[in-house]
Amino acid sequence: MIAVIRFPGSNCDMDMVHALGDVLKRKVKLVWHREFKGGEFDVVVLPGGFTYGDHLRAGIIAAFSPAMKEVREMAKEGKPVLGVCNGFQILTETGMLPGSLLRNDGLNFVCKWIRLKKTGGRSLFARKVEDFVSVPIAHNEGRYFIDEKGLRELEQNDQIVFKYVDAGGNETYESNPNGSLSNIAGICNPEGNVMGMMPHPERACEEILGGKDGLKILEVLK
Repeated sequence: MIAVIRFPGSNCDMDMVHALGDVLKRKVKLVWHREFKGGEFDVVVLPGGFTYGDHLRAGIIAAFSPAMKEVREMAKEGKPVLGVCNGFQILTETGMLPGSLLRNDGLNFVCKWIRLKKTGGRSLFARKVEDFVSVPIAHNEGRYFIDEKGLRELEQNDQIVFKYVDAGGNETYESNPNGSLSNIAGICNPEGNVMGMMPHPERACEEILGGKDGLKILEVLK
């Protein structure tokens, strides 16, 4: 059973439930964060949105929710944990993933389709992705940053899962929508069972939405 956790201010939770339940036919349950018990689930997803109105900074208040203690335990047990957009921000604020998500370099909210290149094979979420996927982004604080030592560790441990690229698969300044360090769009923990990404795979699950590449990321969840 997959849990999608709803926090105050979540607004992509039902999108994720639809993608997992209606499209992929997975057993999924929407759970209020104060009622979440990790032992009842095999997988957990932290969806996008603006938890607690992004007060203080994006994801920081939700990081102190009792639900995140349960999520930590699930991660330690090797269960899959996926954080999308605001969920990625929460995972970095808890320290479950390294680095930070800062204001976009243009200081504007960015909402558009982008192209991703799979760069790391460690994450279980990328097993069905061959090389590239096209999915949408929608964020104001999506600029990934980490210090030089941390970046080297991510590279050495094969923890960088996705990077922003152009149509030719090249990592360019123009293809980087938010100024993320090294064009990073998604990373995972050393074990590969926890992943955070700014793009929204749940918004690319049906042709009517513009494409189905997001299913390649979500269909590993059972």
